[in-house]
Amino acid sequence: MESLQDKVVLLTGATGGIGAKTAALLAGSKARVFITGRNESTLHAVAQSAGIPLSQCLLMDITRENEVNAAVAAVLQAAGTLDILVNAAGIGIIRTMDQLTSDDFMLSLQTNLIGPFYLMKAVLPAMKEKKKGLIIQIPGVLGKVPMAGAAAYSASKYGLTGMMQSIREEIKRTDIRITQLFLGGVDSSFWDRIDLRVQRDKMIVAEEAARAIWFLCQQPSSGVVSEMVLQPFNHQAI
Repeated sequence: MESLQDKVVLLTGATGGIGAKTAALLAGSKARVFITGRNESTLHAVAQSAGIPLSQCLLMDITRENEVNAAVAAVLQAAGTLDILVNAAGIGIIRTMDQLTSDDFMLSLQTNLIGPFYLMKAVLPAMKEKKKGLIIQIPGVLGKVPMAGAAAYSASKYGLTGMMQSIREEIKRTDIRITQLFLGGVDSSFWDRIDLRVQRDKMIVAEEAARAIWFLCQQPSSGVVSEMVLQPFNHQAI
């Protein structure tokens, strides 16, 4: 495994349940972690809990290209490089077609697909310049297997999966590595706003999902974990 000490990491979506746990694990491994979120007070609380300097907190809405560009530029200006990008930002809208609105669908695409596109456009030039880097995206199992009520969510996540596979083909002559993490049900705030009967006590806990990301950040430079699937034992969709 490769040490994370002094590695420069940009973690988006750090104010979510998985993101906050991941921030703490990365900072605990002595990585230089820059975290993003839309809510300043929540972002600062995550930083203080993880031992991350407030100067490494970046307000960013992934759906706004100018904010994504500004956040990446701030990391490069402060650290001079970017070793790892972990995109934990996302939104989950689970509604059947008779309830799903056009706004729901567009917001899903904007957050889960177009936002990551902005991120890739922003981080790839610096990584290409040094021909090295690690990018971790989290499509989730609904980026591989559909589910009733997940038309918007799966559309965005299938798109993310395909986009990253295509980008991998473009950069395969460099040492830039791309890993996609297909998480199953995680007991997080994702489910708080979803009107769906689920057994949250049988889901993966956010801490274990974060540990999977932390593990992937340490993969040896001689190889790449192109995909990892982590899902509840009694609800395996893949």
